[in-house]
Amino acid sequence: MEKIRIGIIGCGSIAKHRHMPEYHANSGTIIAAVCDIEEDRVQEYAELYHAKAYTDYKELLADANVDAVSVCTPNYLHAPISIAALNAGKHVLCEKPMATSKEEALEMIEAAHKNSKKLMIAHNQRFVTSHKKAKKLIEKGEAGKIYSFRTAFGHGGPEGWSADGKESWFFKKDQAFIGAMGDLGVHKTDLLRYVLGEEFTEVGAFVETSAKKNADVDDTAVCILKTESGVIGTLAASWSYVSKEDNSTIIYGEKAILRLEDDPVNSLIVQYANGDTVKFELGGIQTNDEGGQKSSGVINHFVDCIVNDQEPAIPGSEGMKSLEVILAALESSETKQIVKIN
Repeated sequence: MEKIRIGIIGCGSIAKHRHMPEYHANSGTIIAAVCDIEEDRVQEYAELYHAKAYTDYKELLADANVDAVSVCTPNYLHAPISIAALNAGKHVLCEKPMATSKEEALEMIEAAHKNSKKLMIAHNQRFVTSHKKAKKLIEKGEAGKIYSFRTAFGHGGPEGWSADGKESWFFKKDQAFIGAMGDLGVHKTDLLRYVLGEEFTEVGAFVETSAKKNADVDDTAVCILKTESGVIGTLAASWSYVSKEDNSTIIYGEKAILRLEDDPVNSLIVQYANGDTVKFELGGIQTNDEGGQKSSGVINHFVDCIVNDQEPAIPGSEGMKSLEVILAALESSETKQIVKIN
């Protein structure tokens, strides 16, 4: 079978460490083109993967030799580039958050529908083994009625991860739109929606810039979330965790407490009300540090959906629902009010 020819738009760290290696490792794809406004950077990856180099994404999208693209640009470009790619007849895998507004997200969804192309949002936490296992246990009723949760995603900030360090677009509101809540918080809104199997209806939040003097976006946020069935809990997203990364979730149920990625060895621990404890050693979550998950699962799933003509697990509609939660958190912080989500 002929390989799917991939174009990578944006050659920063997420492309370097996740998208490019995973496409390269997938037997069904070939990296045909790469694009970045930094000419030295794009030439480096073009040579590494024997791909065609572009500094203008519109020229890449006009390349008939490209079947699908990964959009790995600053956040404000996610929607316009994705829409242009879909209209050019390319399948799209877009990094999170998918857009900077619900209106943009709807335009992306419509472009995918109109052109009969796949649109997937790269929410990789759904593919983590401990998260998938926890979802199944909850669906089976192992935890009983869910009462509450707390989840956190924090590390020292993008300067230790981004290709541009302290000068990164992550810190600039005109390019990032949103800080830690968009970088990390949206991962957790998507994870909780997935694991709990229901939508959030109300959000209260404090969203602050306290740790990063070079930033005009948030670096620390704490939210209180409520689901349609009345489950309440907290979400923290931060670039101010100066030691080890925290990517944990704890779910409190009637029959059991589920601890996800809260232990360095056992990625899921179930503590039952009767005193029993079951530990699952399921492999590490993907992290910016060494020793994490080697494959996010995102790329392989996207490719499989193209090959088998299936709807992705995280289509635009799912990405939009997770985006709406962080947009509501921003509104709550600004208005000092609880915000309802439709």
